[in-house]
Amino acid sequence: MNCNKKNYTTEDVLAIMTTKKMVHLAMLTSFGLALHILESFIPNPFIGIAPGAKLGLANIIALITLVLYGFKYAMTVNLMRCFIAGIVSGAISSMIYSMAGALASTILMFLIYKYFKNLFSLVGVSVFGALGHNIAQLTVAAVIINNMRIYTYLPIMVLTSIFTGIFIGLTANFTVEKTISYFQNSFKII
Repeated sequence: MNCNKKNYTTEDVLAIMTTKKMVHLAMLTSFGLALHILESFIPNPFIGIAPGAKLGLANIIALITLVLYGFKYAMTVNLMRCFIAGIVSGAISSMIYSMAGALASTILMFLIYKYFKNLFSLVGVSVFGALGHNIAQLTVAAVIINNMRIYTYLPIMVLTSIFTGIFIGLTANFTVEKTISYFQNSFKII
């Protein structure tokens, strides 16, 4: 491939853009995985109120990917992160909860972001994602233990979701504002 701009063929341009996008998505998956692992070392700040609740740091990456690349890639990055984390940690049962939460939160964030963008900022989108994540995980737990009474824990999880969703949304919003020009310009051919 010649470095002169006017000698690029359509196939060359598509190959460069596809490779760059694949590298970006691999980096986002890696960042999400790193945040997922990092979070496992952080003591639970909600232990007295909501045992098992986490900040959901990896959801920062899911939200950023949704904004920069759209639903399909956000879902791919989120599920790949859950799968790799489950395999690497050996916590296969946790992977089921994690994937259910990732699936529900990504779908919900996409719907809110696409259809209600004029009503909700990324902070609101993130809060809905956190709610969806927690409801999906409680649903998986209810099915596994065959007891619907676990939903009595839902009000506590909703309250936790609001606080964690705000934090994740603010962080993702800040990151998108600072990096969007980089991602937009990285697909231009020199």
